Amino acid sequence: MKTEFTLAQLAHPEIEDANRILRACVHCGFCTATCPTYVLLGDELDGPRGRIYLIKEMLEHDRPATQKIVTHIDRCLSCLACMTTCPSGVNYMHLVDTGRRRIEATYRRPLAERWLRTLLAWVMPRPGLFRAALLGAQLARPLAGVLPARLKAMLALAPNSVPSPEPGDRPQVFLAEGTRKRRVALLAGCVQQVLDPGINAATVRLLTRHGCEVVIAEGVQCCGALAHHMGRDALAGVRANVDAWCAEIDRYGLDAIVATASGCGTMLKDYGHLLRSDRIYEGRAAKVASLAKDVCEVIQSLDLAPSTVTGQRVAYHSACSLQHGQQIHGLPKALLERAGFNVMEVPEAHLCCGSAGTYNIFQPELAGALKARKLKNIASVEPEIVAAGNIGCITQLAGGAGVPVVHPVELLDWATGGPKPAALS
Repeated sequence: MKTEFTLAQLAHPEIEDANRILRACVHCGFCTATCPTYVLLGDELDGPRGRIYLIKEMLEHDRPATQKIVTHIDRCLSCLACMTTCPSGVNYMHLVDTGRRRIEATYRRPLAERWLRTLLAWVMPRPGLFRAALLGAQLARPLAGVLPARLKAMLALAPNSVPSPEPGDRPQVFLAEGTRKRRVALLAGCVQQVLDPGINAATVRLLTRHGCEVVIAEGVQCCGALAHHMGRDALAGVRANVDAWCAEIDRYGLDAIVATASGCGTMLKDYGHLLRSDRIYEGRAAKVASLAKDVCEVIQSLDLAPSTVTGQRVAYHSACSLQHGQQIHGLPKALLERAGFNVMEVPEAHLCCGSAGTYNIFQPELAGALKARKLKNIASVEPEIVAAGNIGCITQLAGGAGVPVVHPVELLDWATGGPKPAALS
């Protein structure tokens, strides 16, 4: 794709990156076939190629974002299926993030939307506040019929009951059983530790049982993905996390930094890029990114104990942030099969379920259509259990799947001597 940025514009690192990404695009349109919003709406501007043109025009002419640009960029799920499909290696993830930052800086949204975005960016990364908000949502349920669509969507996603805090999510060290083989840091997360603390508990049990010392490092915050994908500055939290994990690396060493939510893992693996222009942090951020692993990547290197399960039918839903963001496709499925489960891949596995961070709050109609499509595909394989490696997907699907929806690590923990996942009871 031809670009016409000035030399002055190209002196800015963000524009230089955008220029390189844009020039890699050859207009082929392969990406449209796998873009969920294009599949639903059939509008060129609601596919990656159309959004690339919109971002190019906005950046190249140094113009404020328009309502048209905002509408079509907001509809993007950042599922990154287009990156898996693209034969030219266009880094759409970094380009759309740049577009979202420009929108945040130059476009004034309606007051109610600004308030809601600020509220979510402040509350969701803070487990204490998020837990309090969910408890408040239970009290607000009787008002759901008269609330605006986005607030109604938020209430629909809120669980009927909020699990008690898990003591294991506080900073501490869990010693390996037997001989220590590895030392890993676990990202406790923010939303996940409130909605489903059993995932982290299962991870700690599984890893320590198989010779891993697990540390929850002091000072680690939200990974930053929630605010970052709304176009907001998340770098202060990123730097805090880099400081916390590098202190552990310097003090005792780490073999991996483990994320159990694949959306968080994608963000961690991008820390080097996010702080590439920070002379103080760039080297340390790159180190953290190199150690970041999805939990299934760490489990792959372990010699799992013999399985105790008996072939339950599991539909594996491949989270977009895992299969497209981290390019991890068959590994969770292979681990579950090795553990004795009868695993079936869901049809149209490349299409998003509609969760996508805060997407199902800001775009409830599109998110609902994608959810219905995903649930229909899940039902077609007649599973007893659904497994998904991202808390957003689990929350999105759990209300309509008709069978328990759990994290693969909970099933692997159960299969190798841990307790049966609570959702299966």
